Amino acid sequence: MLWQERPIRMKEDTIAKIKEETAGWEYMQNLPEEWHGFRLQREPVIGKDKYDLYSYVNEGWHKKVIVYFHEETHEYKVRLKIGLIEFARIEFITGKLSVFEELLTSQFEQLLKDTAQFNPATLSSIVMDLKLPEWQWGRELPLENEGFELFIKPAEPVKINNGSYIVIDYVDFALESSFTVYYNIYRGEFFSEARIWNIPDVNYDFDSNDLQELEEKLCARMPARLQQVRQWAEEQKDDIHYGSN
Repeated sequence: MLWQERPIRMKEDTIAKIKEETAGWEYMQNLPEEWHGFRLQREPVIGKDKYDLYSYVNEGWHKKVIVYFHEETHEYKVRLKIGLIEFARIEFITGKLSVFEELLTSQFEQLLKDTAQFNPATLSSIVMDLKLPEWQWGRELPLENEGFELFIKPAEPVKINNGSYIVIDYVDFALESSFTVYYNIYRGEFFSEARIWNIPDVNYDFDSNDLQELEEKLCARMPARLQQVRQWAEEQKDDIHYGSN
């Protein structure tokens, strides 16, 4: 099969469909300009397969909540960007704008609240049983490590999708690079991922079945991993900036 480059913009008939369906959409017209610390951005953004209808943003928090149409699945959805990580919230997925409005009306404000400030109620009983918020070693993590900022800490894990939670997230926003530790409730396993200029780089050096094993591996290997991520990001900086010009 010959490789074919994906179009840089979604199909014109999809764009026309979304514009027609959302023209005069009263719910969107009546949205507050500021909501729980976020500012509304009304200007639509059209990408390869996503039509962002609007978003709520707080640049200082590095958080964004986006309401959009996904061409690949032909559904309306909500996705979050927290730090460098983006993910969809499955409870908002629907193919009908009328149903989407009902979901937004009943759940979107709470989503903003939970995104603005950690809500312990978002944690599953499995995560609570791990006693992540009480993990002493996790509470003593440095706020800065090898030039990375501790953006998400174990005391306030963030629920994403597919049963996973972000447990630790060290980020350098200037380099768009990070080191992240996750926990998946279905596999009962901790695992990690780095991002270099927001491109994932996975290894299995931190895979662990419990907090004790994770702590031992983080103590032994995290400093070197952070140094490696920084080195790779610095080495690629000129290429990244050149490619964006």
